[in-house]
Amino acid sequence: MNLDSAIGQLDGTPTTLGELAQGRSALIVNVASLCDDTPQYATLELLHREYVERGFTVIGIPCNQFDEQEPGSNEEIAAFCSTNYGVTFPMTEKVDVNGPGRHPIYEELVASPDQDGVAGDVEWNFEKFLIDRKGNVVARFRPATLPDDSTVIGAIESTL
Repeated sequence: MNLDSAIGQLDGTPTTLGELAQGRSALIVNVASLCDDTPQYATLELLHREYVERGFTVIGIPCNQFDEQEPGSNEEIAAFCSTNYGVTFPMTEKVDVNGPGRHPIYEELVASPDQDGVAGDVEWNFEKFLIDRKGNVVARFRPATLPDDSTVIGAIESTL
């Protein structure tokens, strides 16, 4: 995974995946505010707080490609996440995760297979990719796998 991949933060400040991760392992998640899976924000924030001191972070990447479930502006997304879920983990600008306009970060991520050995497009909101401190993708979890699932926790702990 190229940690030098450029992306904007929610406030418009340019950054890179490496700057967001700050040398930590990271769970990269495409997020949306109007999805049935949106309550995963709460668990993602708990994971971030529990493991941040041990060298882990969550990185939220908003996407509006799935039934337009992230229609808000960057400011609206930031306010929603802060007000409803107390999100403190890094969040990026809204990007495409599939199709011809797919962000370069996702060009690399979708080449990684899930637990069943299947690579390819992101299926839906809240798909999770775990990278280690060097940027290697070590696990991929489909949206139905909750952030506090034992397989996710075990994979996170293996990167610390």
